[in-house]
Amino acid sequence: MKKIVIGIVLAAIVAFAGYMYFRKDNGVSLYRTAKVEKGEIVDAIAATGTINAVSTVSVGSQVSGTIQQIFVDFNSRVRKGQVIALIDPRLLEAAVEQARANVDNAKASLDRAKVGVIDTERTNRRNRELVKDGFVAQADVDSSQTAWEQAVAQKRSADAALQQAEGALRIARTNLEYATIRSPVNGIVISRSVDVGQTVAASFQTPTLFSIAEDLTKMQVDTNVDESDIARAALGQTVTFTVDAWPEKTFTGEVAQVRNAPIVTQNVVTYNVVVRVDNRELFLKPGMTANVSIEVKKFSDVIKIPNAALRYRPTAKGTEAESAGGRRQRNGKGKEEAGGQRVHLLGKDGKPAPVRIKSGVSNGTFTVLEEGNLKEGDLLVTGETQGKRAAGDAAPPGMGLGRIR
Repeated sequence: MKKIVIGIVLAAIVAFAGYMYFRKDNGVSLYRTAKVEKGEIVDAIAATGTINAVSTVSVGSQVSGTIQQIFVDFNSRVRKGQVIALIDPRLLEAAVEQARANVDNAKASLDRAKVGVIDTERTNRRNRELVKDGFVAQADVDSSQTAWEQAVAQKRSADAALQQAEGALRIARTNLEYATIRSPVNGIVISRSVDVGQTVAASFQTPTLFSIAEDLTKMQVDTNVDESDIARAALGQTVTFTVDAWPEKTFTGEVAQVRNAPIVTQNVVTYNVVVRVDNRELFLKPGMTANVSIEVKKFSDVIKIPNAALRYRPTAKGTEAESAGGRRQRNGKGKEEAGGQRVHLLGKDGKPAPVRIKSGVSNGTFTVLEEGNLKEGDLLVTGETQGKRAAGDAAPPGMGLGRIR
């Protein structure tokens, strides 16, 4: 009985050990793959920008006062010269009346000065005639001459005072006209900064009351391009961009300006690249954030490889891949890594083989193949997954998986 128990225990141990051995042995390394493709790659500058109207006019007030009426609101369409707001004109009207009275007073003073000139001139002329016959003294002639000269000077002063008063009247009338706020352009009101009853002060600087966009059917994207990319930006380049409001739409535009003034934010230098955009459907609104791609050069009908294949490096479990030319190769070619790049081609036997290549321009997903023994349709290893399969199992066709024991 004891021998039977011992035999059963030994059999169980052997069975368990065999199970663990074959379980470990049947673990296979599966490879994620991607195909080498032939097509188009665009070398582009990626940036972000803000959508703005091409021309936005700030409408302010030249005079201080209380807003009496507002005739437009946000999104109102306005015409050039249209009244959009009114400042209480009573103080300005009083200033006009006061200036007009000053003009009248200056005119009266000028009239008196003219009469004085005529009178003193007549007296002076008479004294000059009388002094010849000895009827008046020379001192009287001198006095009348002085009086006439003073009268002429007073006339000039009165004339200048009249001009000054008339200038003040023109200023008062102009200020009264400024109380009526008019639109300087045709456009759409995109901002209103005042309400009825609010007091505006124009003492130091002109307060902005409204912002009017001249034409929202033509917009621009002010794009912040990094200093490392700005040398590749040029006028006329095609631009595509998206906005969060319309994620399914791709908008197109064209580079209109590459501005030279730097924009420095926290020691990061960027430059404004202005992109002109057609907005006839009015999908775009001022202030939207745009994810911009500026097309630098387009490569057509080229062999392109997935970037994931360039990043792949065999793991320690990919023993056959390592011996075939991975990081652990012993054939003395490991130093060539610095002179090029390496991808792993999955063969028909399901085993990856290293292929040395030279890559070109990348769009972030694919890279142009400049040199290398690859063709369209080749499967490149992009990663590994671990699975448990029987030794004779194979990955289903078209699933992008290869395996080695």
